[in-house]
Amino acid sequence: MAASVSLGVGSLVWVEDTELAWLDGEVVEVNGDTIKVACTTGKTVVVKASGVYPKDAEAPPCGVDDMTKLAYLHEPGVLQNLKSRYDMNEIYTYTGSILIAVNPFTRLPHLYDNHMMAQYKGAAFGELSPHPFAVADAAYRLMLNEKISQSILVSGESGAGKTESTKLLMRYLAYMGGRSAAEGSSQRTVEQQVLESNPVLEAFGNAKTVRNNNSSRFGKFVEIQFDQRGRISGAAIRTYLLERSRVCQVSDPERNYHCFYMICAAPAEDVQKFKLGNARTFHYLNQSNCYELEGVDESKEYIATRKAMDIVGISSDEQEGIFRVVAAILHLGNIEFKKGKETDSSEPKDEKSRFHLKTAAELFMCDEKALEDSLCKRIIVTRDETITKCLDPESAAVSRDALAKIVYSRLFDWLVDKINSSIGQDPDSKCLIGVLDIYGFESFKTNRLLTASSFGAGLATSWLGNSVHSSCPPGLNCLESEMVEVTLFEQFCINLTNEKLQQHFNQHVFKMEQEEYTKEEIDWSYIDFVDNKDVLELIEKKPGGIIALLDEACMFPRSTHETFAQKLYQTFKNHKRFSKPKLSRTDFTICHYAGDVTYQTDLFLDKNKDYVVAEHQALLSASKCSFVAGLFPLLSEDSSKQSKFSSIGARFKQQLQALLETLSVTEPHYIRCVKPNNLLKPAIFENKNVLQQLRCGGVMEAIRISCAGYPTKKPFDEFVDRFGILAPEVLDGSSDEVAACKRLLEKVGLKGYQIGKTKVFLRAGQMADLDARRSEVLGRSASIIQRKVRSYLSRRSFISLRLSAIQLQAACRGQLVRKIYESMRREAAALRIQKDLRMFLARKAYKELCSSALCIQRGMRGLAARNELRFRRQTRAAIILQSQCRKYLARLHYMRLKKAAITTQCAWRGKVARMELRKLKMAAKETGALQAAKNKLEKQVEELTWRLQLEKRMRADVEEAKTQENAKLQSALQEMQLEFKETKELLMKERGAAKRAAEQIPVIQEVSVIDHAMVDKLAAENEKLKSLVSSLEKRIDETQKKYEETNKLSEERLKQALEADQKIVQLKTAMHRLEEKFSDVESENQILRQQGLLKTPVKRIADILSTPEKTPVLENGHHLSEENGANEPMGAMPIKEVETESERKMKKSQQYDDIDALIKCVSKDIGFSQGKPVAAFTIYKCLLQWKSFEAERTSVFDRLIQMIGSAIENQDNNDHMAYWLSNTSTLLFLLQKSLTGTGAAGAPPRRKPPPTSLFGRMTMGFRSSPSSAQLAAPHLEVVRQVEAKYPALLFKQQLTAYVEKIYGIVRDNLKKELAPLLSLCIQAPRTSKGTALRSGRSFGKDSPSSHWQSIIECLNTLLCTLKENFVPPVLVEKIFTQTFSYINVQLFNSLLLRRECCTFSNGEYVKSGLAELELWCAQAKEEYAGSSWDELKHIRQAVGFLVIHQKYRISYDEITNDLCPILSVQQLYRICTLYWDSNYNTRSVSPDVISSMRVLMTEDSNNAVSSSFLLDENSSIPFSVDDLSNSLQEKDFTDVKAADELLENSAFHFLQE
Repeated sequence: MAASVSLGVGSLVWVEDTELAWLDGEVVEVNGDTIKVACTTGKTVVVKASGVYPKDAEAPPCGVDDMTKLAYLHEPGVLQNLKSRYDMNEIYTYTGSILIAVNPFTRLPHLYDNHMMAQYKGAAFGELSPHPFAVADAAYRLMLNEKISQSILVSGESGAGKTESTKLLMRYLAYMGGRSAAEGSSQRTVEQQVLESNPVLEAFGNAKTVRNNNSSRFGKFVEIQFDQRGRISGAAIRTYLLERSRVCQVSDPERNYHCFYMICAAPAEDVQKFKLGNARTFHYLNQSNCYELEGVDESKEYIATRKAMDIVGISSDEQEGIFRVVAAILHLGNIEFKKGKETDSSEPKDEKSRFHLKTAAELFMCDEKALEDSLCKRIIVTRDETITKCLDPESAAVSRDALAKIVYSRLFDWLVDKINSSIGQDPDSKCLIGVLDIYGFESFKTNRLLTASSFGAGLATSWLGNSVHSSCPPGLNCLESEMVEVTLFEQFCINLTNEKLQQHFNQHVFKMEQEEYTKEEIDWSYIDFVDNKDVLELIEKKPGGIIALLDEACMFPRSTHETFAQKLYQTFKNHKRFSKPKLSRTDFTICHYAGDVTYQTDLFLDKNKDYVVAEHQALLSASKCSFVAGLFPLLSEDSSKQSKFSSIGARFKQQLQALLETLSVTEPHYIRCVKPNNLLKPAIFENKNVLQQLRCGGVMEAIRISCAGYPTKKPFDEFVDRFGILAPEVLDGSSDEVAACKRLLEKVGLKGYQIGKTKVFLRAGQMADLDARRSEVLGRSASIIQRKVRSYLSRRSFISLRLSAIQLQAACRGQLVRKIYESMRREAAALRIQKDLRMFLARKAYKELCSSALCIQRGMRGLAARNELRFRRQTRAAIILQSQCRKYLARLHYMRLKKAAITTQCAWRGKVARMELRKLKMAAKETGALQAAKNKLEKQVEELTWRLQLEKRMRADVEEAKTQENAKLQSALQEMQLEFKETKELLMKERGAAKRAAEQIPVIQEVSVIDHAMVDKLAAENEKLKSLVSSLEKRIDETQKKYEETNKLSEERLKQALEADQKIVQLKTAMHRLEEKFSDVESENQILRQQGLLKTPVKRIADILSTPEKTPVLENGHHLSEENGANEPMGAMPIKEVETESERKMKKSQQYDDIDALIKCVSKDIGFSQGKPVAAFTIYKCLLQWKSFEAERTSVFDRLIQMIGSAIENQDNNDHMAYWLSNTSTLLFLLQKSLTGTGAAGAPPRRKPPPTSLFGRMTMGFRSSPSSAQLAAPHLEVVRQVEAKYPALLFKQQLTAYVEKIYGIVRDNLKKELAPLLSLCIQAPRTSKGTALRSGRSFGKDSPSSHWQSIIECLNTLLCTLKENFVPPVLVEKIFTQTFSYINVQLFNSLLLRRECCTFSNGEYVKSGLAELELWCAQAKEEYAGSSWDELKHIRQAVGFLVIHQKYRISYDEITNDLCPILSVQQLYRICTLYWDSNYNTRSVSPDVISSMRVLMTEDSNNAVSSSFLLDENSSIPFSVDDLSNSLQEKDFTDVKAADELLENSAFHFLQE
């Protein structure tokens, strides 16, 4: 494959080595066709020039993520790239669309969590780092967009990690196509059943092999079906070629299938039921010394397998039958035979064998004798008779093993069919994604080794733990060798599969090459395609192929493997792919794509026969166990009579053809799993082992196909950057890179290249030729640079000497001048000292004189002030004594009057009470007398009939009298109200006169305040009212007695009596109301007495008396305002008004109209007042006025919540959302300040109730200051605390939820705007090196691109919007803080996932953008920006690390303590390993630092959290109601005005207060 290139001394090359596969070195001598190479290992070799490969000197030390980007696409380049990435734990690498996965043999859980799946969801293929999720996502997206089925083919050696790779693919497909929890039901979804079927299939199809603890011994193809929406709708599992021989034959140190060891470690009741024991006691298991696996508990695995069976739909009875069959197979293996009594006969060897025979028969539920006969005898049916033939012990053992193998094979097939039927297939599905897991290519040095299918391995790692022996072609799993003394028929079938799949792979690779050439519009018609069609025809051609000849030999009873081998030699003696080994008479060799393989034909014929022994079929078909009988259904007569031959090879060929037909209609994707070493340990990379896997896996075949065309493909900008120095003149004055590439290639005289639309395509060897010329140019340039540097150094030395001489002269002259200057300085200093001393003495004398004068003046002024103070104190004391004396006399007089009034009232009330008591006693006596005369009155019913009419008339008279009395009471009440009003007016006039007199007369005079006439008048009125009430009570009592007598006298008048009773109840109600009115009048009389007695011109007492103690409460729950209470007469305030039904309806309708008007008004944008939202303030004032917070039931809160919900439906308009965020947050602040829950522990303490006594209120009046009252009044009017009921508290909670929702909408809208810009800002725009050289500056020094400016514009736009809507600053700060955190997460994660971003120039570009964000934070001020800049700490430290020039000199402690203290070890390791620099050639950190990081990562590998290097986005609500409450002040709402539209409504006049 090595191309002939021109190599010179100093060229870097790869040479082949027997131990390390390839060594890199430098050419030190060229002698014609031979060259001498000094290798980096220290040894020197001489090789031919045609046997070396050129090495790319500018290849990144950490490799490239896509090997098609390699300058030289050959074996050593591919191997070195994989090794470089593996050393940095970069285990995935692309080769075009093919993913190569190298098993790290360590835990890397952070690569496979849900966050990582979210990163790859919808990402373009190749945009992020290589990963199986990217392959699965590409297949899923192609299926959805193109409506074409997809297939993913996984391959690799045993232990390479194919099974785990397949599980990852299944997880991602379930993540993308799985149904949500809301759509699912109690049953398991399809994707869950597919994932849970793996433990079942692994238990019965996997076993421990030499290289793998969990090797799959069968091939598997999983079809996942999708519906039109891309949801998983069905699935099917297809298996191929289960390794039957392992059931009976196991070599050390391997194991049999896992299920046998699980059932031996099952719970005691199961072991006893199946009569099992230790695994060492069974012949099928003790052929190997390995019984247990490290880290695996077989008893737990047994329980887990049973649970998995439940999930996939296997019933408990079916599970019982499954493990019954497994136990029976173990017992079959322990049956040994000896010679029988007859010739060539056999029978069970001893009692132990008979015990196992009996147990097996019981488990199969068949006849013990019939089972023994089926093992020891054969029935031969001829035309004339039936012959029974006995078998010798060896043949009986073979028959026993055949029965065990066929039973286990049928059991495995039943499990697969059951899983498929349980999962179910979607007949309407049009698209599917298939995951192929099958055998790989096999070739061994030991001819007696057998290999079988091995997919996956059970290494105790969470990453890739499964694989197979030898490398595999695309999409298949390679097999693992087994030390079993059998033929290689299985290996022959396996390699046929790999040949077919290799052909499919070659066609796909060639197709991809063609598609790329067609896309680039270049000519590719002359490129040859290497095909393996001749090998496939050799094996499967019909007729004449190896399989056809094998089937033909199996049809003849006398055929042997010798005759079969001779037939092969005669048929294919001239075939170039077929040969006969020299030292064997029965072997044959086939030249496969991966190498020559020699097959032994010893048991080819026996292995190819596909039949079931008739005795075994009849025995198990007649089993009483329905499960066992179901495994061996009865054959129909037609099928039993037909003599058509069936073979394993033909059946396998049909399965393979069906598989290829499925793959041919799908779009393939490939994952190659590679095992880096055979020790299964991390950090070990064996070159020869990996290279062999790449060769047998078809990777090198793909490279050969690529090299047949144009192996080197370079984008125009990279080509110009790399080879522009060969012809710098072509770059001058040209901005077209395509034209520059054409002129450059013409200038160097290269032939055979192609110019595509985006790339330059070079033939094999042309890249090395260009690099050789580039090396020459660089060498000449180095000479020129050296000459210039030497000249610069010499000139710098001369200039340094000249400057030294000049400096020496200057120093001498300076010394002389300094001495002269020192003498002049001393003289000037003496003069200055004399002058300052004289000035000090003069100033001191002046200050002493001034101080004396001031002291005398201060003493005289103090004396005069003290005399004045003494005189004022004396005057003030006299005034106080006079006022206290007058106060004492006035209070003494008042107390005497009060005591006399109270004594009089008590005497009068006692008299009235005694009268009432006397009346009640008399009524009780009359009731007893009436009860005694009950019997007499009943006898006189007929006589008193005429009295009923009289009673009716009396009732009418009582009603009329009651009406008249009510009218009189109403008129008397009105007269009293008028009198009270007149009295109040007179009182106000007198107070005004008293005030004027007080202003004129400074000395307070004692005036009599007792109005005897008014007191007498009120007393008379009281007496009159009491007499009226007593008369009414008497009449009511008489009426009640008459009604009771009527009820007792006549049952026939029951209905009329009930009506009378209702009227009595009404009268009682009226009586109670009159009593209440009387009590109210009495209380008013008391107030009037107090006002009359305390009538005084003192201003503060008048203010107290004129203020009502409490606001009256009306019957409907509303409170009268202070203004209304002041205007109405005091006597009318405590009277309860009886509302009619119509009045209540009118009032309720008015309330609804008011609510509608409020909702209609605030649903509009009514702006702001004094920087506060008008709508929120208006709503709060209305709710406060309507007492809605204290109502048990109200609909206003629901109306407001509905209005807010409908207002924010348009979530894309940030201006609208900011307006409602301002309103809802302000309203929430007002509610937080006002509402206090009933009995809440956190409620503020209640105020002490005001004193009710006159003296107490006078004291408060004297203590309170008018100025302080005026200051506190406006504050209390705006926000007032109220006892909130449940509806108000619920409204507050709903409002809090809306504030958080609107906040989240505004924040997420900003994130949506920034998301596409951030993806553009993480990577600097590309520019050619020539342009950069001509411009003389790099990206880091340029101003930020338009993308960063767009981000700044988005931030400014939102900030202006929030300011215009007066959103509270605390919310603005939280929005931008979370936004900057989102920017930090997106930029940092993109930096870690995309290698092209971890460069020096890109770091400069991102750093300049971050500087713009820092400037924005400074301009926005801390009030709005807050700690936003601190949220960018991860990306700031990462970018700061990228732009350090000499990273290799920095220690690990300096990085973690000084440069990047916030970054974790995983993040630092990721940045250091991804770093590369193509512009400045700066290096990453030293290997010692990388090693230290790797050691720390290994120590923390068990901690899944510490292993994650990606940041998580925080979308929580970062503020509370208390934060919002603390950010605003109540006094800010003092001057806020309500909505103008409502102020014009008469019902909302209270908003003007």
